[in-house]
Amino acid sequence: MTTNVLEIVGVQAKYGAREVLADVQLMIPRGEWFCLLGPNGVGKSTLLHCITGRIAPTAGEILICGESILQRPMQAKRKLGAACATEQLPGLLTGRQCLEVYAQAKELADIDADVLELADALRFMPYLDQFVDTYSLGTRQKLCVLLALLGNPDLIVLDEAFNGLDPASAMVLKQHLQLRLAQARCAVLLATHSLDIVERHADKAALLIDGHIANQWNEAQMAALRQQGADAFEAALAAASA
Repeated sequence: MTTNVLEIVGVQAKYGAREVLADVQLMIPRGEWFCLLGPNGVGKSTLLHCITGRIAPTAGEILICGESILQRPMQAKRKLGAACATEQLPGLLTGRQCLEVYAQAKELADIDADVLELADALRFMPYLDQFVDTYSLGTRQKLCVLLALLGNPDLIVLDEAFNGLDPASAMVLKQHLQLRLAQARCAVLLATHSLDIVERHADKAALLIDGHIANQWNEAQMAALRQQGADAFEAALAAASA
């Protein structure tokens, strides 16, 4: 069994003739919080869509716990929990119905107890039986994350998952993810613009520029940047982006 929950090898992607991703290489082991950084429009969302199987890359391979998302998509997706965009939630269902549909799709008998505990900690329970189209952005964001965590996935993929969350809810979610990582239940891949999250929580990080991984920071480099102070990572990011 591979220790890497996610392996991305030589991935390329195009929209028509326009190349969006070029020879992307990433390895994320179990227990690791990995942050993907980059300006808007450089391919971050496309890469996440390739990982989750929404877009097929034009070249390369993506393995989730050793299962190819291209060759064995059903087996790979059983290992995956990905938060959808808030606007993709079905407005005419309640939060509970969304959770039940996702649970059935993942062949679960019930909604996970720890997901319901997280919902309670996020103060989501009063909205559980309300229709999604009545939710605020923050409440929709909470539901997206709860859906992604169903079924104890080995790989959790989040795209700006903390946008719209109040500070208390953001802290609850960070602590929950850190607990899953400490228990070696999963790896987390978070695409984000928030340097605060990267500086405080990421084990490793990578900068995507124009479809290429322009730079990566390993655990030792992240630790060294934290010791240098609050602006050190911002300076390193600016230098790598130049």
